[in-house]
Amino acid sequence: MSTILVVLESQGSNLRRASLEAITAAKSVSSSVIGVAFNLSEQTLSVAGEYGLAKVSNVTNAEVSSYSTVAYAKAITEVANSSNASTIIFSATAHGKELAPYVAVLFNAGYASDCIALDNASGQITAKRPIYAGKAVETITISTEKKVFSLRPNIFTATKAPTSLTVESKNVSISVGTTSTVKNTIRNEGKLDVLEADIIVSGGRGLKAPEHFHLVEELASAFGGAVGASRAVVDAGWRPHGEQVGQTGKTVSPNLYVACGISGAVQHLAGMSSSKVIVAINKDKDAPIFKVADYGLVGDVFDILPKLTAKLQSIK
Repeated sequence: MSTILVVLESQGSNLRRASLEAITAAKSVSSSVIGVAFNLSEQTLSVAGEYGLAKVSNVTNAEVSSYSTVAYAKAITEVANSSNASTIIFSATAHGKELAPYVAVLFNAGYASDCIALDNASGQITAKRPIYAGKAVETITISTEKKVFSLRPNIFTATKAPTSLTVESKNVSISVGTTSTVKNTIRNEGKLDVLEADIIVSGGRGLKAPEHFHLVEELASAFGGAVGASRAVVDAGWRPHGEQVGQTGKTVSPNLYVACGISGAVQHLAGMSSSKVIVAINKDKDAPIFKVADYGLVGDVFDILPKLTAKLQSIK
């Protein structure tokens, strides 16, 4: 069985859940799975061992002390080659989406993006991925000897399978030349990213004004979830782009997605239609969002949201 290299990402001092999902997905199609990380502590990486990863190459080059697409891509390719890995798996996070195609070129590999299922039939990895803005799902195989996949977060369930983990500090040969690096990252501490959230409450133009978004924030807080937004309200400057769900924003797959005052344009549906349960709240009974919703509430968000929030708070 060929070796799979999983690219691990951190958020703060913790491994991202999407990386743990990628480990589980990789182990479902291969018994030989290793990881690669960048300048992470053994304590942070120890979680990977809890999910079945036996070895991680922790790249410590000075060139990767700050994020650089070129340096990271070259380091990942070098680790894959030195480990005789024929397949590299990324999470389809912001970094993963940026790195995966670059690595595929350096690795001389075929690339399948945003996969929602992996299978192994007769030693050949088969992937499924949405196409046509989520209207269909295609099953594909990569014909090249080397392969790169990115996996949609929140689709694969991270499953614990504790094993003994070896962390290898690795200094690889990287010649990056002139390139850009990230000098500083500003995080909204305590604010849950929609990509990591089990529950998302999103608001659209039905909120009428940015000052009304506190209704969405309060319901999200009562759920213990994240706040999302449609493209229209982000373009209007009501909410930050990091909250945008849709084809030009983030693609999410939470256990519960609550769409408040969102009509359900095709580009928005492309970003959330794979959610496990969808609840739509809209005063227009003919809004397209109801076609994909599991539960629909026809009514005014200004009347419904406070009542839902109060009910959730009363049962906690």
